Amino acid sequence: MAEIETLEGVRQVPRGEWNALVADESPFLEWGWLAALEESGAVSPENGWTPLPLVAREEGRLVAACPLYAKQHSEGEFVFDWSWADAAYRAGIDYYPKLLIGVPFTPVTGARFLTAKGVDRGLWVERLARTVREICSNNALSGAHVNFCRDDERAPLESAGFMPRLGFQYHWRNDGFRSFDDYLASLRSKRRNQVRRERREMEGQGISIERHVGAAIPDDLWRRMFEIYRTTIEKNPWGRLYLNHRFFELLGQRFRERLCFIVARQHGEIIAGVLNVQKRDALYGRYWGAFKELRHLHFNICYYAGVEHCIEAGLGRFEPGAGGRYKQMRGFDATPTWSFHYLADPRLSSAVERFLEAERAEARYAIDWYTGHTARRRGNG
Repeated sequence: MAEIETLEGVRQVPRGEWNALVADESPFLEWGWLAALEESGAVSPENGWTPLPLVAREEGRLVAACPLYAKQHSEGEFVFDWSWADAAYRAGIDYYPKLLIGVPFTPVTGARFLTAKGVDRGLWVERLARTVREICSNNALSGAHVNFCRDDERAPLESAGFMPRLGFQYHWRNDGFRSFDDYLASLRSKRRNQVRRERREMEGQGISIERHVGAAIPDDLWRRMFEIYRTTIEKNPWGRLYLNHRFFELLGQRFRERLCFIVARQHGEIIAGVLNVQKRDALYGRYWGAFKELRHLHFNICYYAGVEHCIEAGLGRFEPGAGGRYKQMRGFDATPTWSFHYLADPRLSSAVERFLEAERAEARYAIDWYTGHTARRRGNG
């Protein structure tokens, strides 16, 4: 008989036991990342994120789990439901608190339900999803949301009564490139020349770009990377300082082997950088910032250097994060992303279901359009 319960954080599960369940899944599900968010206070009830990881055991063995949070707002999710919350408010429905299955502040695709080897994965995804619905019912919560999930989780979630939402991001794939020139050759001539011009501009401004991976990351770079991250938050009126320096310190202690720092120097001084995460065949672009606003610096640091790293390291894909049509112009193609949503109130659920049906049609049209207008060569591009 399985025992399913919520905990007060992934730190209540031994690191090795949790990571054995993660196995080859997303690095953002690993104990080191999630526990760092909790221990640093970036994820906490005070910040509107109460960690409640859901775990299932059979005869003491951990067989399934998911990163579950009670939310008092919709910040840091990247699958936006502000309009739903507003509609609920106008209808006299309490939208918050709600439940979220996902990775805080991290719009990357991957499994949202973890299952042990040898168990029926689909069965356990549906079982945990139904348990989350029961938690909503027993605690008068408005609903539950599963963001950026894996394709094999879609059918079980629909069976559990969750509504699908289609979006898209721009991802880069490595088509067996052996060099950056191979990548350039895969682009249409206009885009190829554009990338070359933007790369040359770095040299003209006296900028060098360097990569530091895993154990080779210098100890004095951690605080600098946090300061770089802060620059983006401070420059944007919509920016939110979700992370703190303690989080970066904990990454250095527990997650260093997964990280790739890319920094730009001008006359020897660090002026910009980006924190990337890598695992198996994928690179994930996360937090970037710059002390100086220089032309084309963002493209070179966040995209071209990442592509070059993927090619040299033999990585198969690059997910640089949410938004940015400019990525599509540089060989990052529109890729579908899925989230799933359960709303307890039938009035709100019915309205959102109609909205999602129309939104899915618009998303499919956009994906098809971008696919037809890819920056990649066709024939003699």
